[in-house]
Amino acid sequence: MRTHTCGELTAEQIGQTVTLAGWVHRRRDHGGVIFIDLRDRYGITQITCNPQVDGNTVHTVAEKLRNEWVIQVVGEVVARPADMVNDHVVTGMIEVHAHKVTVLNTSKTPPFDIGDDKAEEANENIRLRYRYIDLRRTKLQNMLAEKDRFIRAMRAFFHARGFHEVQTPILANSSPEGARDWLVPSRLYHGKFYALPQAPQQFKQLLMVGGMDKYFQIAPCFRDEDSRADRHFGEFYQLDFEMSFVEQEDILHLLQELWVTLTKDFSTKEILTEDFPRMTWHEAMQRYGTDKPDLRFGLEIADVSALVRGCGFSVFASSVESGGVVHALCVPEGAALSRKNIDDLTDIAKEKGAKGLAYIVYKNDGTLQSPIVKFLGDACAQKILQDVGAVPGDIVFFGADTWMTVCAALGAVRSACGDLLGLKDPDKAAWMFVVDFPMYGMSETEEGRIDFSHNPFSMPKGGMNALKTQEPLEIVAHQFDLVLNGYEISSGAIRNHDPAIMYEAFRIAGYKKEEVDQKFGHMVEAFKYGAPPHGGAAPGIDRAFMVLTNCASIRDIYAFPKDGQGRDVMLGAPSAVTPTQLKELGITPVE
Repeated sequence: MRTHTCGELTAEQIGQTVTLAGWVHRRRDHGGVIFIDLRDRYGITQITCNPQVDGNTVHTVAEKLRNEWVIQVVGEVVARPADMVNDHVVTGMIEVHAHKVTVLNTSKTPPFDIGDDKAEEANENIRLRYRYIDLRRTKLQNMLAEKDRFIRAMRAFFHARGFHEVQTPILANSSPEGARDWLVPSRLYHGKFYALPQAPQQFKQLLMVGGMDKYFQIAPCFRDEDSRADRHFGEFYQLDFEMSFVEQEDILHLLQELWVTLTKDFSTKEILTEDFPRMTWHEAMQRYGTDKPDLRFGLEIADVSALVRGCGFSVFASSVESGGVVHALCVPEGAALSRKNIDDLTDIAKEKGAKGLAYIVYKNDGTLQSPIVKFLGDACAQKILQDVGAVPGDIVFFGADTWMTVCAALGAVRSACGDLLGLKDPDKAAWMFVVDFPMYGMSETEEGRIDFSHNPFSMPKGGMNALKTQEPLEIVAHQFDLVLNGYEISSGAIRNHDPAIMYEAFRIAGYKKEEVDQKFGHMVEAFKYGAPPHGGAAPGIDRAFMVLTNCASIRDIYAFPKDGQGRDVMLGAPSAVTPTQLKELGITPVE
């Protein structure tokens, strides 16, 4: 079918007869001589169809060609005239004089221009509807090739360190791992369901019990969560790995080595420090208002509760007196923010549960502009400004509520200010670890109920003694996250491998022994047969690749992504199924 590809022809092939095949990228008729830009995955080669040289047969076929027709060309490689050399194309030094052109397939007019610049202007759902056309773009083909190299580099890294790649089941059981399961009804056992794995969590721990010692895989994960810019709907891939006889430090060291290597090889970003900073979950929340802080810029949050205790501003005073806090965020040169900017930031704070967003503008002339200064008093206001390091030209935002609400609200405001003021340098990579996550938190679905805040299989720091002697919300887990530029890239932990500790950990979260046995009896039983201490992590491949390559949306790095509403508009999924299929599964059709 072909002897060469369009991207590999060079001056070395001049004088040779070659056979190329690909798509008509562009056709130009220059007064009898027809030029065709022939495109395949490897590049573009210019084809010349000259009736004076190659005869009317070739020219007649060339006249009929249209964009995206699939053709085969046999011709001689020749050097282009010096004034026609195209330095922007790898094959710009040569062209192919066609001796024969064969149409392999025709094409309808594409619904959008396939040129990379023009295609970006097309509606995303149109591009996803015709994704097989969208994928012909050089940008997407280069992305998929680079992602392939990215994953191969991960495999090579772990193979070089004695890990074995093991595939774990896709049909598994439902377990409480932080998100809604995708359920698969059983045809053989009506009324019972498999669950697609949110992660290979249980399997990789059982591999450690089985003596595998070092395991990894490029694992598909399935979670019924809404789409976000950094979260693909329904499914994603993670680099899952686990090791026996390790401590947390061993895992953090491995992660750091891996991501320093990948950042240097697959990104132009400057790593701010190759010895990744660490802070506890509580410290990250207190200083930055989030457990995934972006360390490319400062804007630390300060606790001013003590300064406003008993002040004249009732919102602040009552918050502190009722056990809440008042935190302040000083934004350098923030006085330049417009009234609309401040209103938008207030809405962001409210989305995180705040009742509002108080502020003081420290004007360049030294005066204070704020509706709350008259209640605080000048002396208290000046003391606060001094405490947070404010200077003329700054703006200080305040949050007053429970500790968690204030942290979340000001954390979101801080991130938004980073965007508004251009503080998030795309050429920087600020890696960090957040450690010591709380073992438990308050349930988001059942008021007053304690639930696992992260992975239920993490080992509590202090083991059984911590579970027995500490208040649940004060118990810290051997749980950590890896963060890049404000994105969570990986979660990891030292795992619970002791049946007694597991029963007690689940008891505190409201699970009876019978429930634990029903859902995790296989793990409890396995741990009774000499389970080694073990731990691991699971970096999100898709999100990491998105951040390292500066993609605006995670959908940009999938071959066939779902749209923002979780639909596959190309295949028409989700779709209805037949009554016969439902009957086989023992499911009654919805009327």
